[in-house]
Amino acid sequence: MSKFAARILTLAIFAMALVTAPVVTKVYAAPDESPPPSSDKGKKKKSSEVKPGIEDTTFATGYRAAYASIYDRGDYAAAIPQLKALGRDDNAAVANLIGYAYRKLGDYKVAQIWYERALKTDPNHVKTWQYYGLWQVEQGNRESAQYHLNRIAALSGTGSEEYRSLAAALEQAPGTGLAY
Repeated sequence: MSKFAARILTLAIFAMALVTAPVVTKVYAAPDESPPPSSDKGKKKKSSEVKPGIEDTTFATGYRAAYASIYDRGDYAAAIPQLKALGRDDNAAVANLIGYAYRKLGDYKVAQIWYERALKTDPNHVKTWQYYGLWQVEQGNRESAQYHLNRIAALSGTGSEEYRSLAAALEQAPGTGLAY
């Protein structure tokens, strides 16, 4: 079989798969499971800092409350001030959740600012690459979303939940009413 014929056959199979796919698919991003560490990476801890102090406990409690607002109750508007009140919006996980909440509220420009802030703080934050990639899909920026997918693959592999979620979103045809 010639290369041209093989390409045509592959294209035909892909087109058939798209035609038979469901029209509306919901893809849900997996949330971060636990609060991020509140201390800076790379700093050597003093012996008095080995046990979590009241500040760490307060941060974890506040993070969990905002997390519950987002993922348990879908109250994105309430989560934003909760997350900002933590005073750690320079933390990638916190900035990512703020971006996610703004995206769910439909404020895509502000969401983008927060996703970029999260990646500036931690360029290896896989969850931000996932959520920002889903943002890219929603904006119709499929090439950028593919770049995000490749970053996730490099950071956590193709078997990770973050990779599978964004890959599933990219597999859907543009404009199919996806909800992330």
